[in-house]
Amino acid sequence: MGLFDSFRRGRSMRRSGGDAAADLQYLQRWVADHAGVEAFVEPRTTVTDVTVVLVAADGEWTRRRAGGEAGARRLSDRLQVPVYDVQKVGYPQRMRDYDARRRIERQRAMRAELDDR
Repeated sequence: MGLFDSFRRGRSMRRSGGDAAADLQYLQRWVADHAGVEAFVEPRTTVTDVTVVLVAADGEWTRRRAGGEAGARRLSDRLQVPVYDVQKVGYPQRMRDYDARRRIERQRAMRAELDDR
């Protein structure tokens, strides 16, 4: 057993861990609560497995592991939403606009908090 074996073993356990049923339940609830949802499949990276980003019509979004490419396709079938490959179509502009609005709101709240002091 090498010096760093315990770290490697912990990392591999975290990568394979997770509750797929809980993720599916969360995503089903999220789709039910938002209008115009589309799914965008993100590729596997050195840090994360294949993930799916759900984007609503207003740009609000959420991300969860998808269980690989096939899992992402099955997930979109279960959720009854269109699915796109983010490497081919990119992220929708409404998602970037939503993030920009949220950033501005956080900055304004921070300034208001500082002004109150």
